[in-house]
Amino acid sequence: MTAAETETRSVVVERDVPFPPEKIWRALTQPHLIAEWLMKNEFKPAVGHRFNFSADWGAVDCEVRAVEPNRRLAYTWDAGELKSVVTWTLAPTSDGTRLRMEQSGFRRDQPRFYGGAKAGWPLYLEKLEQVLAKMD
Repeated sequence: MTAAETETRSVVVERDVPFPPEKIWRALTQPHLIAEWLMKNEFKPAVGHRFNFSADWGAVDCEVRAVEPNRRLAYTWDAGELKSVVTWTLAPTSDGTRLRMEQSGFRRDQPRFYGGAKAGWPLYLEKLEQVLAKMD
């Protein structure tokens, strides 16, 4: 394989949201809340925990890689030939939180996965914000 073939791309979605990191953390780590904006799951915020996201179109195999409460969460996102990592970063701001989602590991020969993630994550983050707005 050449360097160009092994080089990977990332999808990054960043936005400022008017909610504190603690509230966003709950929506990122509590299974019933994750199910409202992303997919059904049996997530636990524990490094090494293996879980699945499941939807009508199939499932994603995941393993928690990093847990820094209210700051950073990372898990693998393996769907078929796609082996990637999703990392959430929360940084407090004066009026809420800067929320950053990065999915890394898209190979150049996986344009369908990359395009799907580029289109899908902004929609998931919109749903996430709707869930946050309804939470106590």
